[in-house]
Amino acid sequence: GIHFTVRHTTEASEEELLRLLEGRLRRMLRFGTTTVEGKSGYGLELEGELKMLRVLHRARSTQPVDIVATYCGAHAVPKNMSAGEAARRIVEEHLPALERERASGRLQVENMDIFVEKGVFELEDSLAMMRAAKAQGLQLNFHGEELNYLGSAEAGANLGALAISHLEHVSAAGIAAMAEAGVFATLLPTTAQILRLVPPPARDMIAGGVAVALGTDFNPNAFCLSMPHTMHLACTLMKMNMCEALVAATINAAGSLGVADRCGSLEAGKKADFVLIDSPNWEHLIYQIADPPISAVYKNGLCAYSALTAGGGSSQ
Repeated sequence: GIHFTVRHTTEASEEELLRLLEGRLRRMLRFGTTTVEGKSGYGLELEGELKMLRVLHRARSTQPVDIVATYCGAHAVPKNMSAGEAARRIVEEHLPALERERASGRLQVENMDIFVEKGVFELEDSLAMMRAAKAQGLQLNFHGEELNYLGSAEAGANLGALAISHLEHVSAAGIAAMAEAGVFATLLPTTAQILRLVPPPARDMIAGGVAVALGTDFNPNAFCLSMPHTMHLACTLMKMNMCEALVAATINAAGSLGVADRCGSLEAGKKADFVLIDSPNWEHLIYQIADPPISAVYKNGLCAYSALTAGGGSSQ
């Protein structure tokens, strides 16, 4: 569970965490990912959360994949604390400390995530943390309606959240509120498959006008580094078509992180991030399940990975 990973993350050095992150980012790059959201959430204590965010900050300069950082100190309730006590500590201690780190330039953090769930952080405590995060200029990008319906989609829409993830139990009212407010739905079919959950109602969201994005949800519970595999699951589990999965994995995914102005599509003025595919049709990226036919990945117009050299490296 989360607390098992918290213990091991707390015991690990910053250097060890950086080494693990760099290796995983290299593997993601080989599957065509050029921008990721990286989260904390396995520290829970302030120093552990800051340690994870420092690792994300350092990794921005050690490898080519762009990282959008999310503070997720409300991932679980620490042992020997109530949810209310944990939420107050985040508002009164964690967020002010994070604001100081951001203001000094020592950290670049864009989003706040909260596990809004029955028995974890329920709506009242979650809303208090969301309001405090928004007051500091953090975007809201949180877990909602994964295991139980709490009305978090409606609440997030009312607060102007950028994105809400999971959404297996979102209501029709929640879908309508998200569509009206322009909130992205970040769907995670890997988690639905592994936990044997009813998949999120992607078809209802698309029909209702919600912009659907996809994520691997890479974590100890869903050890998936492949967006092509995630796109495949979106089609087979959530009944999205391949064009919808492509949009959800590119421009909508960028939008869900607030970076669609610079990546997510090939347009004048945006980064030249793209993949070359060795197949007769682009759909083979999704069709070939475990080993997508990616021959090269370009980041900022330079080759960051080549299947021919199996090591990549930057070149024209």
